[in-house]
Amino acid sequence: MMSHVKSMLQAHPKEDLGIEQETLAACIAACFECSQTCTACADACLSEPMAGELVSCISTDQDCADICLTTGRVLTRLTGENKNVVRAMLQACREACRACAQECEEHAEMHEHCRLCAQACRRCEAACDELLSALA
Repeated sequence: MMSHVKSMLQAHPKEDLGIEQETLAACIAACFECSQTCTACADACLSEPMAGELVSCISTDQDCADICLTTGRVLTRLTGENKNVVRAMLQACREACRACAQECEEHAEMHEHCRLCAQACRRCEAACDELLSALA
């Protein structure tokens, strides 16, 4: 997926997108991967025999999935003029990923899907941090 993201950024007719394409592509890919993983984790939590005990995890997964998806879409449209919006989106995404990772880590020993989700959230959190630093 990352190579496709990079190819699309390179095909953009604007010469300078205002940010290093490798960092941007990595963050876009991490956001979309995290969104998919959180959606899958929420679905898996709903299928667990004790799903009622995972209500907070399901809710956090769903919030993170939506925020990551939206952030990935906004980053995909990055043309350099909306850096304040992009920073706000990245900060929100980073916080959603941090919260979701913490929640899933509480269930990681019992549920493999939560362990995998926490990993994806930490990767996305780190990618958002890196892109925020690049925008500074």
